[in-house]
Amino acid sequence: MSELTNFYIIRHGETDWNKTAKIQGQTDIQLNKTGKDQATTLAKRLGKISFDLAFSSDLLRASETTQIIAMTKKLSVQTNKLLRERKYGHYEGKPSTALLKNLKKLQKLPHKKRFSFKEGGSESDEEIAKRLKAFLAKTAQTYPGKNVLVGSHGGIIRAFLIDIGFGDYNSLPPGSLENGALVVVSSDGRSFQVKTVERINQNKFYE
Repeated sequence: MSELTNFYIIRHGETDWNKTAKIQGQTDIQLNKTGKDQATTLAKRLGKISFDLAFSSDLLRASETTQIIAMTKKLSVQTNKLLRERKYGHYEGKPSTALLKNLKKLQKLPHKKRFSFKEGGSESDEEIAKRLKAFLAKTAQTYPGKNVLVGSHGGIIRAFLIDIGFGDYNSLPPGSLENGALVVVSSDGRSFQVKTVERINQNKFYE
């Protein structure tokens, strides 16, 4: 039996677009002061974990968050586009309320259709979950038994959790992972087991 790899998957800290509820997607926005403070707090929270490797989305808000944590471990951060947030197409830069009409329409769809739904140049939940799963599976197979820090984004982490059966669209609504959220997952490269989830707010509706 293969040794399990432990992934400490984090959502980036706050940006000004998070603060003003703008849809970021793959628009490259850096952390604000609050976001940097959140990353520092998360670094302290993870202080006792001995990480072997650190990876991050190449988008600034995720890579900056991951670097703040990795510096305390004297680790370099490798970036990977598979860890990017959902591409939102023409929604990027618009207020999150622009998705409200869309959300009401999605709530009426059965799970399978909702999971594959996309429009306006955006990626589906299915597509982004597939990206994260592919990265985690390959990394688990390459580095069995290691502790791996992974910096990513709320939308893609949420889609992954729904895909592997940890929650559904009701228990994990859009935007439910707060800035600085932590998800600990163990994997042998084939299956995934969620060990811990921290900082979930079920009252938000945007990613």
